[in-house]
Amino acid sequence: MDNRINEIRRKISALRADMSELEAAIRNQIEHDLDCTECALRLMAMRQELAALIGDWKAAGGGDRLPMADVRPKENHRSPAKSDHKSENKSETLRITARR
Repeated sequence: MDNRINEIRRKISALRADMSELEAAIRNQIEHDLDCTECALRLMAMRQELAALIGDWKAAGGGDRLPMADVRPKENHRSPAKSDHKSENKSETLRITARR
């Protein structure tokens, strides 16, 4: 049983690493204003596969923490213009609702 759990853990770890690479490819496509539909669909399929593997892992008796991919994006990839725009709209809506 432990061999099966360890095999599932290895698959999960490899899948998460592949997912992080695909997420980086999607971010790159978005930066260059390209269509990322195909990559996004592959990523959603990987997420379904990951959920199935986690279910198998739990059914096999896995109870420890699952492995995380070593390469995780920790920096903020959002453009600063979008985040500033949201805060302006939020303050405007707060002022409007406060006057009523």
